[in-house]
Amino acid sequence: MANSTGLQFTVTLGALPAGTFAVVDFRLDEGLNRPFSLSLSLASAQPDIDFGAVLDQPCELLVWYEGELQRRVSGIVSGFTQGDTGFRRTRYQAEVRPALWRLGLRSNARIFQAQKPEEIIATLLDEAGITDYAFALRHEHAQREYCVQYRESDLAFINRLASEEGLYYFHEYEEGKHRLVFADDAGALGKGPDLFFNLATQGLSEGAYVRRFHYAERVSTAEVELKDYSFKTPAYGLSHQKTGSELEHQRESYQHYDYPGRFKQDPSGKAFSGYRLDALRAGAVTGEGESNCAGLMPGKAFSLTEHPNAALNIAWQIVGVTHVGQQPQALEEESGGEPTTLSNSFSVVKGKTTWRALMPHKPMVDGPQIATVVGPTGEEIYCDVYGRVKLQFPWDRYGASDDQSSCWVRVSQGWAGGQYGLIAIPRIGHEVIVSFLEGDPDQPIVTGRTFHATNPVPYPLPEHKTKMVLRSNTHQGSGFNELSFEDGSGRENIHLHAQKDMSVKILHDMTKRVDSSVVESIGENQNTEIGKHHQHRVGGNMNLTVGGQGLGLLGGLFSLIANSGKFMKKESAKVGEPGVEQFADDINKVGAAAETMSLTAGKSFTDAGGFKSKAGLDMVSKGTSLAGLLSSLMPGSGIFNTVVEKFRSDTTGIASTEQVGLYKNTLVGHTQTLSVGQVLKLLVGDKYDIESKSAIFSRTKKHTLYAKEKMVIGGPGGTITIDDSGVTIQAKSIKLKAPSIDMSGGAAEQAAALSSDKPFSEECPYKKK
Repeated sequence: MANSTGLQFTVTLGALPAGTFAVVDFRLDEGLNRPFSLSLSLASAQPDIDFGAVLDQPCELLVWYEGELQRRVSGIVSGFTQGDTGFRRTRYQAEVRPALWRLGLRSNARIFQAQKPEEIIATLLDEAGITDYAFALRHEHAQREYCVQYRESDLAFINRLASEEGLYYFHEYEEGKHRLVFADDAGALGKGPDLFFNLATQGLSEGAYVRRFHYAERVSTAEVELKDYSFKTPAYGLSHQKTGSELEHQRESYQHYDYPGRFKQDPSGKAFSGYRLDALRAGAVTGEGESNCAGLMPGKAFSLTEHPNAALNIAWQIVGVTHVGQQPQALEEESGGEPTTLSNSFSVVKGKTTWRALMPHKPMVDGPQIATVVGPTGEEIYCDVYGRVKLQFPWDRYGASDDQSSCWVRVSQGWAGGQYGLIAIPRIGHEVIVSFLEGDPDQPIVTGRTFHATNPVPYPLPEHKTKMVLRSNTHQGSGFNELSFEDGSGRENIHLHAQKDMSVKILHDMTKRVDSSVVESIGENQNTEIGKHHQHRVGGNMNLTVGGQGLGLLGGLFSLIANSGKFMKKESAKVGEPGVEQFADDINKVGAAAETMSLTAGKSFTDAGGFKSKAGLDMVSKGTSLAGLLSSLMPGSGIFNTVVEKFRSDTTGIASTEQVGLYKNTLVGHTQTLSVGQVLKLLVGDKYDIESKSAIFSRTKKHTLYAKEKMVIGGPGGTITIDDSGVTIQAKSIKLKAPSIDMSGGAAEQAAALSSDKPFSEECPYKKK
């Protein structure tokens, strides 16, 4: 179908025979970083082409000149239209796009972790069945810790990711296929033809040429500064600047500043600022023109020659080009006799300039989202050194709800300072609320936590709506620690529960004031260490029981206590002290009262666990009542040791009783003084033994010694024995010295007095009154 111009266009679609369609005209629009678009106007002798044999099938357009192939374009048929039918031919329209275009039909939301940008792009291409691609990269691109494709097509995601990383792409064509090439530097461009400049309109007989070329310069951004923030280096300013070249014809003060710069490390920040500057200055120095060269395509540079302005006779790289071809002969008798032609218009930048695309809009997260805390199998709490956790988002179809489902995500805490604040790590299975810094899906942060059907609240609601609760859960076990506040009117309470141990450290003072009662139960041991002084004041009574068998031993001492009470009451009556007499009377009541009240209180104390505070209050009441009956006199069965390094003073306002069940030893290292204001009574059940290493001296106004059966006064020289038989004196010698000695017999009343336990009368009964 060649004509006088030597040009010819042919096309094949799918598996249809090569001559099925004739090309009437076409328009090919190509550019860096975008899929090409080829519109074909076709004619066919078949009026009933099967659309299934064409749609989504390969298509290849060939451009010939004098029988030699000048250009090929291959892709897939994205649209097919049947038009009018003429004398012998039916018109068709075909839209052809590269295989990459298919990714625009796939929309997704997914997470990529610990991958370089080229690895992420390769994953998407492989999943779409595109295997013929290549990366011609000069620069090292850092691994991305966390990269989210969020509610965008695969193609839009690739374009966005490529532009952020300074990548661009173009197509190369071979027989029956096209290759997608990603590059990050002008050095990856292939060399195209040399085109001379020619204003005249002529054919290709002398070769392809440029018929129009316009050169332009535009005032553009001169400098870029990008800044970001990393919590790992909070005091360090992640800021990087890059200044452009070829600024001779404009001011250098046009700075582009942006935050966040979408980087967390210096190497990425330095590279990103350069990529951003290249994109912003891509239109600073440009050219545009027209030619008849079918070989012009993105990804190749051509050299311009013979331009009147010698400065323009340099290498230029194609940024975008639109080819228009017309072949009226395809319509045969309907052609009108017009020749076959091909022309194009193009835009270029200098061959040494690395062209980069401006970043497209990044999808933003409109508001907070719900996620679930996840981690490895068998773990309950999974976090890193910063308290970050892993999450599973409901929209993520690829996550397995494990420790690989997301990056480490920071958790907002109620208070966070330098080694102080509030820390509560969300646990695996917890539902959390996630916000996104700057709305960026790549920067999630946990800002809240929520209960749900399988993670209910600690106390049933609304029954416990007046409770404020802080409750933990034992890690890999059963139990909990809890601090709760009950704000119900009349039921106000602060409850503290420790599953095992509790530690309190106060560096200075602690003040505790209880206006009513305190119940304290210690299951085993208590150890109190006081560095200096201890002062204990009891306004009423104080009961102290040492040992767990006090009540058992108490039964054996009831008679002893009762006898002691009778004795005190009898003696107090003699001296006429009603207060002491009442005190002694109370001792008589202790036996029955101690048994009844102590057993009741002990049971209440045992049952006062959990929340049974009422039983504890009853116990305090009963214990206080028992103290009113002097239950403090009752002994216990344990051991009570008191060691005072220097001085000790005990003061009792009214009365004091000390009861010792078996033995009592009092050891005084130097001197002991006993001072009794009025009466001193000493009762010994069996023997009374006094031993002094040196001397015994007793002084009083009146002194009576009496023995019911026998009294012996002895010394080295003899003894005096007084018994029922009389007085017997045995001595080595007896010496009596006195002014007078009366040896007369005694009266009957004096003999009777000897058998009485009353003191001797100091006055003679026969003394005349």
